[in-house]
Amino acid sequence: MPFITNTADKEKVDLFYEDYGEGQPVVLIHGWPLGRKVWEHQVWRLVQEGYRCISYDRRGFGASSAPWNGYDYDGLASDLHAIMTQLDLKEAILVGFSMGGGEVVRYFTNYGADRIAKAVLVSSIIPLVKQKDDNPNGVPLEVLDGIKEALWKDRVGFLKNFHKGFYNYDQLNGERVSAAQLDYDFAIASMASPRATVQAALSWMHTDFRPELHHMSVPTLIVHGAADQTVPMATASDQAAKGIKNNEYEVIPGAPHGLNVTHAKELNELLVAFFKKKG
Repeated sequence: MPFITNTADKEKVDLFYEDYGEGQPVVLIHGWPLGRKVWEHQVWRLVQEGYRCISYDRRGFGASSAPWNGYDYDGLASDLHAIMTQLDLKEAILVGFSMGGGEVVRYFTNYGADRIAKAVLVSSIIPLVKQKDDNPNGVPLEVLDGIKEALWKDRVGFLKNFHKGFYNYDQLNGERVSAAQLDYDFAIASMASPRATVQAALSWMHTDFRPELHHMSVPTLIVHGAADQTVPMATASDQAAKGIKNNEYEVIPGAPHGLNVTHAKELNELLVAFFKKKG
């Protein structure tokens, strides 16, 4: 199986990845609490369009190794850097979903844009999830603490129900996502490292990327669902669009957080159009 080993930390990390297609490289970075498999609808289309798609499991998730530490965004961006350098990717397009948007921004902060042509933030937590005095639309701390406590007390119980809200399952009446998809997501999420699940959650809950947005120096596509109940637009994409200089901001009507599944066709059209656009 293909692994890339990141030796930058005290504990080496083996990152499982899949590499399909030829052409300009597209690196797909998954959200929490899933893995690379969430990108199946995008990989199929992008390879058909002539792109090379690299998707990988974040440390502690999927088939990647699960060290005890390193789930802060510096550690996660270091893993992305190992992918970029060991595969010698150039003129790449970084695509971060939800939590994965943090790796994208921190990569620019820590490693620059030399290897990057474009970036995409999909349903991203960027720039800040947590409610603060200067971020009144964020998620209240007591809600975030409740998620943390639920993960500590009954991780699998929490994860069993999590993705209904992820897809607005009840509101969409199962029309855009099946019950089998919920079971599939639970199977992926439940098998992740318990330590990684909690520590990665703390990273997306509490990291403030607002001071870093100016590092995003390449053309950037921001995509968010108008009906996202997991990551509110007001605290995420609306702010990201104001803080990232060279961006295109697209809102998909009626789309929930997991729009990569429920609105895969709409997302794929936006991605392909943005990728093919010159400049």
